[in-house]
This record gives sequence, C-alpha cells and structure tokens, in this order.
Amino acid sequence: MSDYVPVLIYAAFILAFAVLSLGVAALLRPSRPYDAKLQNYECGAEPIGEAWVQFPVGFYLVALVFLLFDVLAVFLFPWALTLRGLGLAAFWAMALFLGILSLGWLYAYTEGMLDWK
Repeated sequence: MSDYVPVLIYAAFILAFAVLSLGVAALLRPSRPYDAKLQNYECGAEPIGEAWVQFPVGFYLVALVFLLFDVLAVFLFPWALTLRGLGLAAFWAMALFLGILSLGWLYAYTEGMLDWK
C-alpha cells in the first residue's frame, strides 16, 4: 500500500487543481445574459425550416470511404517506421491488409461513391 501513496497524493493534487480552477473561473467570469446570446444559432445565420432534415445517402458513403483511408493511415505509418525490425512476415501481413483496403476502394470506385454529385 505504501507504494501507492505518491500516486494517491498526485491524484489528490490533480483533483484539487481541477476543482479550484473551475471554482475560480465561476467566480471571475462575467455573467451577462442577453437576448442575442440566448438564441439558437449556427454560423450566425437564422435557421430556415425544421431541424430534422434527411441527409442524402452520399454523405454517409463519403464518410465510410473516409474511414477506409483513415484506417489505412493509422496502421500504415507506424508499420512503415518499424518495418525493418519486424521482418518479412509483417511485410506480407501489411500487403494483405493493403489488398483488402484496395478491394474496398475499388468497390467504392466502381459503385461511383467517389463521384461528388
């Protein structure tokens, strides 16, 4: 238990700092609500129509393709930095991974998901 005393002290300091910072900020901040500040807005424009609008499916497809390339970037960069120490098996594993992602890109391309309409 004595090994955790410094950790508990550090956690207590963190908690005290957070509570103290929020308390001081609540005391010092200006509280002047006025009509313009309490209205709903988005980019300074008045809302037109209802808030519940169906988005076209193309937005979701673009998001899925973005995730496809985002996953590629997340795994490819660290792999490239450590490739020399990982060996040939890691090279073929990444080649398989890139092949699967390429099939996803090819499917998106053939279905026309990459064409912005």
